[in-house]
Amino acid sequence: MGIFLFSLLAILCVGGVLGLILSRNQAHSALFLVLAFASLGGLFGLLDAPFIAAVQIIIYAGAIMVLFIFVIMMINLEQGIAPERKRWTLGLSAVLAVFLLIELGLAVHGTLGALGRTGGESIGDPKELGRLLFTDYLYPFEITSVLIIAALVGAIVLVKKKEKE
Repeated sequence: MGIFLFSLLAILCVGGVLGLILSRNQAHSALFLVLAFASLGGLFGLLDAPFIAAVQIIIYAGAIMVLFIFVIMMINLEQGIAPERKRWTLGLSAVLAVFLLIELGLAVHGTLGALGRTGGESIGDPKELGRLLFTDYLYPFEITSVLIIAALVGAIVLVKKKEKE
């Protein structure tokens, strides 16, 4: 039964991501992203990481997707991107994709090395996650908090400027 659930959730996750990438409609892309997040939460649940699974579904599939839907509702979906801007963004996207693939490879390499050292016995444990988050990874956690607050302030400033115009 575990193999069947894993296969089903993996197919749903990959299908959701493919739908996200290939969809021309922004609202449909957001819904495909919700499907990918929810199935990824299910995969974490199968890996005996219930805390990470719940966080994946509640935070990402719930709260962040609500924000995406509101942003999509606020922008004009009929307006396209100018052709000269498309070329520029495609080039930048290709460069960023290469950097992200390199980063993903390094992350996988580091994770596999860390699993070999620890044996992987405490991957989904909330107590161990909290200990790591507030000891070894305190500075990245705080920097992420500051970046999220800066993004929220920037979004509020942008909305206020549009309301004045």
